[in-house]
Amino acid sequence: MSASTFTVTRRAATTSIGTLCVGLVAACSGVPLTSIPRLLRLNGQLLDAKPAEFMVAIQLDARMVPPPGGVPVMEVVIEPSVPGAFEVINKKLPMRLVNGQATTDSTALRSFGLEPANSGRRWLVYSFTPESQAELERIQLTIKRLMRDKQSGSGPGKGGGKFTAGMAQEGIAARDPAFANTRWESWLQTRQAEGFYELWSGTVGALMKEAGRPKAEPEATR
Repeated sequence: MSASTFTVTRRAATTSIGTLCVGLVAACSGVPLTSIPRLLRLNGQLLDAKPAEFMVAIQLDARMVPPPGGVPVMEVVIEPSVPGAFEVINKKLPMRLVNGQATTDSTALRSFGLEPANSGRRWLVYSFTPESQAELERIQLTIKRLMRDKQSGSGPGKGGGKFTAGMAQEGIAARDPAFANTRWESWLQTRQAEGFYELWSGTVGALMKEAGRPKAEPEATR
């Protein structure tokens, strides 16, 4: 997977400001083929996402208890093509458990558009904190302003730039070898009307391996 793709571990999607093009390798490790069309539109969706409706749902082994403070964190970097044209923005937006607990109620899950997990598994559903919602709104406005600069040829963003967005989720996984071969599924919603779609699935061990790689290090396609 190249650095121009959106991942659900620590590596991220890089999009050019003003062109909004994002590449995705169809053979990218762990990304379901049915999610490819949605991932191709993800960075554009991020600009129009509703922060209050943005959610991440993770299905995992029911025995796994996330470490204290372990939540998904959106990582966003905005930087100019010409160094110094505008100040680099580097933000981390933490999420929180919906209702402060694991979601097991089938009615509540279906209200989110999620099917109840099979026996021995459960869902963890996260949304942005109020502070993260406000920060994402500011980020969206900043990117749109820089895109207008690029189009008009004036202002700090006239020389273009890029923004990088990634969702770090490995902090939720218990670092216990007993769970290494258990299945992990990640689902994303940017707008309630759009519903959830699968971002990544595989074993916990594979998730941790992905998370241990450098953010922008190219990976050979398979």
